[in-house]
Amino acid sequence: MREKTYLCPRKKIRKDMRKIVIAIDGHSSSGKSTMAKDLAKEIGYTYIDTGAMYRAVTLYALRQGFFHDGKIDEEALRAAIGQIHISFRYDPASGRAATYLNGENVETEIRSMEVANHVSPIAALGFVRHALVAQQQEMGREKGIVMDGRDIGTVVFPHAELKLFVTASPEVRAQRRVDELRAKGQEVSYEEVLENVKRRDLIDSTRAESPLRQADDALVLDNSRMTIAEQKQWLLDRFHEAIGQED
Repeated sequence: MREKTYLCPRKKIRKDMRKIVIAIDGHSSSGKSTMAKDLAKEIGYTYIDTGAMYRAVTLYALRQGFFHDGKIDEEALRAAIGQIHISFRYDPASGRAATYLNGENVETEIRSMEVANHVSPIAALGFVRHALVAQQQEMGREKGIVMDGRDIGTVVFPHAELKLFVTASPEVRAQRRVDELRAKGQEVSYEEVLENVKRRDLIDSTRAESPLRQADDALVLDNSRMTIAEQKQWLLDRFHEAIGQED
């Protein structure tokens, strides 16, 4: 039986506020997940981290020994995909949702460099994407969600009312990632992370299955030189424009 997904409780939303789907796509380490989490919390929407879902599948594959000499055993993963159940449960301590893999909280493990170095090949597999997209679309059926990833506005929710595409220079994104990992006690080199960022950009943009690309009707946000406060205000402005209300 599929594990139940527990979503974050919503703040009270005004009765005259129509619910929409907000799709946020962009490059790795562009800050889109943090932005999406903060926006969802601010407007009382549910946040769904699709990147965490692919990372959880990657962690499962690593644990099961599905990688050999850096290559994934596709048939082994295909046979196991039906046994991989991903959910999000609200964590009162952090005020956000944590990622669960088959009932286990793996929020910390999926953020490691080992997972980061293997996630792009996993995310490029069609059968993995099809399985997770089905779960994501079910989560967003009633709207009132903020979802971020690589193909949310192009594949998962092509008719989302608000689509955003977030980017920043590879150097800026690498430094952000280094700061994040070191803050968690993981010692990594800037050069290693920069190489990982560039490699993921190439793989994500050139893969055959749902490549990373900007939706034609997406609004672009280059946050290379923006403060957190500036990003937050920009997002709120776009949200209120989308629902047709004044801030």
